Amino acid sequence: MDPVVDDPSALRRTAEQVAMEAAEHLRMLRTEGAVRALRTKTSPTDVVTAADTALENLVRSRLAELRPGEVVYGEETGGDPTAAHWVVDPIDGTVNYLYGLPWYAVSVAAVRGGRSLAGAVVEPASGRVWSAAAGDGATLDGQPLRVGEQTDLAQSLIGIGFSYRADRRARQARMVAGMLPRVRDVRRAGSAALDLCAVAAGWLDAYVEHGLSWYDWAAAGLVAREAGAVVRVPGPPGAPTAPRGDGLGADAVLAATPGIADALTALVRDCGAAAV
Repeated sequence: MDPVVDDPSALRRTAEQVAMEAAEHLRMLRTEGAVRALRTKTSPTDVVTAADTALENLVRSRLAELRPGEVVYGEETGGDPTAAHWVVDPIDGTVNYLYGLPWYAVSVAAVRGGRSLAGAVVEPASGRVWSAAAGDGATLDGQPLRVGEQTDLAQSLIGIGFSYRADRRARQARMVAGMLPRVRDVRRAGSAALDLCAVAAGWLDAYVEHGLSWYDWAAAGLVAREAGAVVRVPGPPGAPTAPRGDGLGADAVLAATPGIADALTALVRDCGAAAV
């Protein structure tokens, strides 16, 4: 890794620039009527819109101009994850976007060796810009972020998500049903990236979901970690798999304020996370 070329602060600026440009383009696409489903992926309810593909093409084009020769791994057109320098989710929360709900985001992360060095998450509907650089903290619209100080799991607000596959959704629902009596409440917003950023801001005390992909958390997971959250994620695609030891299941993502991280991990495990 070249310490000059791969300076996290410089990569952060590039991620912010490209994500903001993509978010502005997405606002324009909505006014032009690009909100239509083109195809589905993992299930009939897991849609890809015309805007998803248009935005990823834009992000790839801009990164090629700003960081020539660097490999991009994206949700819609793939790439080589083992060689990736950038991980892109053009619209995280596509179903929300399709329905006109405002909770969706553009995510751009700079990675090296499977590790996030910098990232930006932009919420087009509000214009909010979340970003982070490894070792340099996280911000929302330029203001430093810090996770909440909750220490009582019973008083904690937990973000959750569900698979598009009916069989896995049923298992997740059973897990959440076991959690509900032991926390303040749960929220399901529909964008993993924004949920992780909400943990960073203290708007949620924690977030847990199974089955996410690298592009869902590559940028936002760094934002949460740099804001002080305990963050547990799977390895990137193609990385050697090893037992995690937390009993949550191989593809679980958990982010929590430090005061409840251990208690939440134990609760999720007790509610059947490994079987999800």
